Amino acid sequence: MGLVLMRFPGGLERALTLSYDDGVQQDEKLIGIMRKHGLKGTFNLNSGEYPPEGTTYPAGQIHRRMTRDEATQLYKESGMEVAVHALTHPFLQELPPVVCVREVFRDRENLEEQFGCIVRGMAYPFGTYSDEVVQILKANGIAYARTVHSTRNFDIPRDWLRMPATCHHNDPELMNLAKRFIEPAHWTISRLFYLWGHSYEFEDRNNWNVIEEFAEYVGGRDDIWYATNIEIYDYVEAWRSLIVSADGKRAYNPTAFELFYDNRGTAGSIKPGETKLL
Repeated sequence: MGLVLMRFPGGLERALTLSYDDGVQQDEKLIGIMRKHGLKGTFNLNSGEYPPEGTTYPAGQIHRRMTRDEATQLYKESGMEVAVHALTHPFLQELPPVVCVREVFRDRENLEEQFGCIVRGMAYPFGTYSDEVVQILKANGIAYARTVHSTRNFDIPRDWLRMPATCHHNDPELMNLAKRFIEPAHWTISRLFYLWGHSYEFEDRNNWNVIEEFAEYVGGRDDIWYATNIEIYDYVEAWRSLIVSADGKRAYNPTAFELFYDNRGTAGSIKPGETKLL
């Protein structure tokens, strides 16, 4: 098993996901760009910060949150994931524990009611947290939480509740990283490109071309798995749940996922409930 490597669904070596915060009006344009190029991702919402229905903003205001109805209409049928960003976008580590619990749990509860789904993901407001906050997330059913730390690499997370990204979309190395990710190389392990940001930043900097160029370059390929954050988490954790014999020659798949692998250059998969000689 030591030389058997994880592959993503369909046997792919690469996966790509996006993560965008705050539930702002510019998300509509971003999702249009993403869908045009086949990209998927996760939108992190503060359900306690929706403005009243019918809200209009003064000319020139950049940060424009959507109302609850606008958010429901945009995200519900978009194919994107919605995730927790805390009820009111506070510095979670500065709150009394009971208030931190409320911020996480109520946001999760509200989003599940709003979108008719189970919400298990999160992005930290301001990217800040503490060990105590991490424990609160675990107790409230959060599977992963994105920080604002950028690695500029394509490693698959190990600590899902302190999850870094590859980079922010304003990173000057964005397209160089995209080229490293796409262009042929002597990779062995599977790799993940994780991009994050706020869509209002494109309007603020007048640089929608940044995400358009990125999406056109990395999108529409049959050798990349485009997925939401939770889809990647579920698949990777399923792979890590494989039960392997002592000699590493057999593996049992106890999950509901077909799990793909590469064994010294030979591709294969293990179906749900299957025990397979590798």
